[in-house]
Amino acid sequence: MEKIDSLENLLVHEIKDLYHAEKQLVKALPKVAKKASSPELKRAIEEHLEQTEGHVERLERVFEMLGQPAKAVKCKAMQGILEEGEETLKLKSNPDTLDAAIILAAQKVEHYEIASYGSTTTWADMLGRSDIKKLLGQTLDEEEQTDQKLTDLAKSGVNQNSARRQAA
Repeated sequence: MEKIDSLENLLVHEIKDLYHAEKQLVKALPKVAKKASSPELKRAIEEHLEQTEGHVERLERVFEMLGQPAKAVKCKAMQGILEEGEETLKLKSNPDTLDAAIILAAQKVEHYEIASYGSTTTWADMLGRSDIKKLLGQTLDEEEQTDQKLTDLAKSGVNQNSARRQAA
């Protein structure tokens, strides 16, 4: 079992966890994009897939900076969030309501990532690793922007379209 007796060891452990989480997302996002019916939502998911591939590369650079091999530890949290999202994609639903559910599932992912990148960015700063803080902070910014984009999509029509179907 891994020994986590310092903030640096905790940072390394969490980077390994994030590495697994991001790699899981690279596999999951294409399936989600196929299920989205809103062109804007589909485009947002595809753009985030490209960003996520960049997040994996950034984490590999962080491993190098830490003098560690790029090695993942199983991220059970992301695995659970993605399993729940897969169940959502299997629900019998109209396209508008499924899009609203996809946004919710995607925001659950983003909020987990925001929490993880927020803490690791802070830890890197506390450890005097401004180089690592910068890379993790870039990813944190992108995760926050994606979350806001999803909120905007939900508010600008996706949720309303689902609600109109209910009323009809």
